[in-house]
Amino acid sequence: MTECEIERGTLTLMQGARHLGISRSLAYQLAATGKFPGVRRLGRRYVVSRKALQAYLEGPQSEDRLDADRNGSAD
Repeated sequence: MTECEIERGTLTLMQGARHLGISRSLAYQLAATGKFPGVRRLGRRYVVSRKALQAYLEGPQSEDRLDADRNGSAD
């Protein structure tokens, strides 16, 4: 990255969906219901906070879900 380049603090909804490994339609469904981590509506666009998405992916909730999957538990 050069001096003139600035890393954006947000991702598009589709970039966020790719990070989560989910489909476009599921991403929009989650965003519309407020369940997509770090999503904000700006006018007609959805943007995703990089920090919030990263925290979600690294947070204890992710570990709890993984443990539940390993143990065969369902939500």
